[in-house]
Amino acid sequence: MKLKDFAIAAASLLAFFSLWEAWYWLVVKNPMFLAPPSKVFKTFFDLLTGNYGPFFMPLDVLYSLFHYAVGFSVAVVVGFSIGLVTGLFKLADRLSYPIIELVRPIPPIAWIPLAIIMLGLTHQAAGFIIFIGGVFPVLLNTRHGVASIEVKYLEAAMTLGATRRLTLIRRVVIPAALPSIMTGIRVGSGVAWMCVVAAELFGVAPYGLGYQIEIAKLYFLLDVIIAYMLAIGILGFALDVLYRAIEGKVLAWRAGLVVS
Repeated sequence: MKLKDFAIAAASLLAFFSLWEAWYWLVVKNPMFLAPPSKVFKTFFDLLTGNYGPFFMPLDVLYSLFHYAVGFSVAVVVGFSIGLVTGLFKLADRLSYPIIELVRPIPPIAWIPLAIIMLGLTHQAAGFIIFIGGVFPVLLNTRHGVASIEVKYLEAAMTLGATRRLTLIRRVVIPAALPSIMTGIRVGSGVAWMCVVAAELFGVAPYGLGYQIEIAKLYFLLDVIIAYMLAIGILGFALDVLYRAIEGKVLAWRAGLVVS
């Protein structure tokens, strides 16, 4: 990040937290309804260091990241595989289309009761909800990227000797569809991370950031709730930065070919 961009981002955050602090002291004035940033930041530090009762944020972060990794890794593998097949073969696309479009509009939260009944209050149940949230963006973007490849690229590769289907897929189809695939992964990651919190909030797994928000709610600990919300936002931002960095590496060949 350039120094100018960092300064703009810092100024924006400073203005946001200043307005929040002023709003609390001038309008709200009640810790039962809102906690000011000054208190939230202190609580955030106490949670990180284990100095806030039974709460210990680093352990909750690890549990939430574990749930995310379990669910989203499976979502990427399944979404990429189905997207690749349906993008390449029209029959597979026609057969899968009604099933995908029947299941896709169902919110991941609606699957929570079924996940609890099938898998109980386990990490697997949380992973299942995260999988449901993350798989469709990966699948649809992969299918779109593969189906949008121009035939001339495949014909050019075949004239150069790439006659085997697997060679064409590995050397032409996947690289050409990679921008769409990476977009699907980034979008799917954001949805999956939201599903982590939703699953933990509804008690699918008795650990994690979302679970602690629910516990803090029972005791009206507004500063703890907001501190955990802040942690969720920071981790979600960090995950997106990670995927953007990976995207920049694997799509380095596009430099100079596209606007950004």
